[in-house]
Amino acid sequence: MISLKVENLSKKFNTKTVFEGFSFEHNSGVLGIAGSNGSGKSTLLKCLAYLLRPNSGSIVWKNHEHLMNQKQVKKHIGYAAPYINLYAELSVEENLIFLMEASGDKAETEKIHALLERVQIPHLREQLFGNLSTGQQQRAKLAAALVHEPEILMLDEPGSNLDEKGHELVTSIVKTEAEKGTLVFLASNDPNEIELCNKVVNIGDSVTVR
Repeated sequence: MISLKVENLSKKFNTKTVFEGFSFEHNSGVLGIAGSNGSGKSTLLKCLAYLLRPNSGSIVWKNHEHLMNQKQVKKHIGYAAPYINLYAELSVEENLIFLMEASGDKAETEKIHALLERVQIPHLREQLFGNLSTGQQQRAKLAAALVHEPEILMLDEPGSNLDEKGHELVTSIVKTEAEKGTLVFLASNDPNEIELCNKVVNIGDSVTVR
């Protein structure tokens, strides 16, 4: 079981303080990261994934009480966000194959097709990612985040550019992954998405446990 403990985390950009003295733990279910646009939700998520370095504080990941280094943590993460794109010149299927093979896994066609069924775009597997609509691209990004069957799933505004059916898909992914034991992080300012969370970290506020 993977767990996270954050203590006194702070992040600044030049003279602007994004957040300061943040402390919380997450070891099961869905952790929501809430706040208004520009409040620092994405910045916090990037720090947790080692995509950004905090100015101070500690981020401690453990797997069955054994400390994990950055490389080990990143290997277990599936990450979907508006600022993370797939290769425009590759098809949806080629992007997923590339991601699987880049991590040393064998690309399994049946697994990829099943994943595209799950995110509701099996008919687009041969389409270039760059030619897709924003909603279709978002579904492809969700597939990319799930392709390694991650034990840590980080979703930043997962419902962006999605229609009602797409929002239902996000709800299904979050609930299914949490039930599987995946450690889920959900950054959003959508109240319906935050309702999916067991615990919510509010940027600029305290940790609220429901």
